[in-house]
Amino acid sequence: MLTRQANAYDARMARPRRLDEDQRLVWQTYREVFNGLSTTLQAQLLRDAGLSGSEYAVLVALSHAPDGVLRARELGRELAWDRSRLSHLVARMEKRGLVAREDCVEDARGSMVRLTREGRTAVDDAAPEHSEAIRRYFFDQLSPEELAQLERIFQRILDHLPAVSEPTAD
Repeated sequence: MLTRQANAYDARMARPRRLDEDQRLVWQTYREVFNGLSTTLQAQLLRDAGLSGSEYAVLVALSHAPDGVLRARELGRELAWDRSRLSHLVARMEKRGLVAREDCVEDARGSMVRLTREGRTAVDDAAPEHSEAIRRYFFDQLSPEELAQLERIFQRILDHLPAVSEPTAD
């Protein structure tokens, strides 16, 4: 009986397995693709639009929001950023005239982030070139069948990720 309990304990306390060589190579390739695409697309935005990838992400989120305004907490949630990161970036963008911060009328503790006319122009001007770069470096490399398969794979992975606590940005 003691041996069976000891074996059960050993099984529960077993160290996690390392990736096998095939898994390691796929994971390494994924990381290289992710990093390469991120670097390439951010360089394109900076070169063609004078925007960082983070600034563009904020502008896109606001451009899709009703009236171009979101509560800071909602913007942070949508971008999966913490309060500090969003606050610093919004302050820099505010100085450039891309966004404006406003008090929340429903809750004095909250703040709203509004897309300005300059911000709308910046995102509208940046979007076509950025979309073309995404097409060129990602979508044009895959057949319609591969895209459909990739979507199913990404969705399966997303479906099995643990829920992450939402950052607060208010």
